[in-house]
Amino acid sequence: MSPPSPEERAGVVVIAGLGNPGPEYVASRHNAGFWFVDAVAERYRGVFRTERKFHGAACRVDLDDRPVRLLKPSTYMNRSGLAVVSLAAYYRVPPEQILVAHDDLDFPAGTVRLKHGGGTGGHNGLADLTRALGSDRYRRLRIGIGRADGRARGVDYVLGTPSRSDREAIDQAIEQALEALPLIVAGEWDRATQQLHGTP
Repeated sequence: MSPPSPEERAGVVVIAGLGNPGPEYVASRHNAGFWFVDAVAERYRGVFRTERKFHGAACRVDLDDRPVRLLKPSTYMNRSGLAVVSLAAYYRVPPEQILVAHDDLDFPAGTVRLKHGGGTGGHNGLADLTRALGSDRYRRLRIGIGRADGRARGVDYVLGTPSRSDREAIDQAIEQALEALPLIVAGEWDRATQQLHGTP
C-alpha cells in the first residue's frame, strides 16, 4: 500500500452534502447529506447563501482555525457533480480533500461510516460526482438509512420520509459524525474511523 499523499494528509477543506433541492424533498431519506452539512453549519455558525457559480448554496466555517467550505448543490441528485466540481475547481481543491456526505442503503438508520474511494453502490449522486471529478478518490461520509421492505420500490423509499424512530437514529448518527469532524478535517483518518466505527 502506497503512503498517503500530501493532499490526503492535509485533511478535508470541502464538505459537500448530497440531496435534492425543494421543499418537497426536505424530509426525504435521500437528503441525509443535506441534513449533515446543515448540522455542521449550525454548530460552527455558518450561513448558507446561494452561489450561482457553484450551482448551489455554500458557506465557510472554521474548525480549529481550519477553513472549510460547505456545499449543498441546487442541482438534482443525479447532477451533483456539476456543483461539487465547480466549487472544487474555484478553490483548487483535489478530490482527496473533499468529503461527500450521502445517504446509504447498505447500513441501517443510526449507522455512520467513513470510506475513501471505491464504487458508488448504485448511488446516482456519487456516480455523477465520480464522472465529473474524473476520480473516485474523494472521501465519503455514509449515513445509513436502511433498506425498503418488499412492498416499496427503492426510489420510493429513498424519496420517502423516515419513521420517527429512524429519523431520531439518523440524527444521532449525524451527531456522532459531528463529534469526529475535527479529526476528519485535520486528516486524522485512523482516529476518526476508530471513533465512528468503534474498532481500530
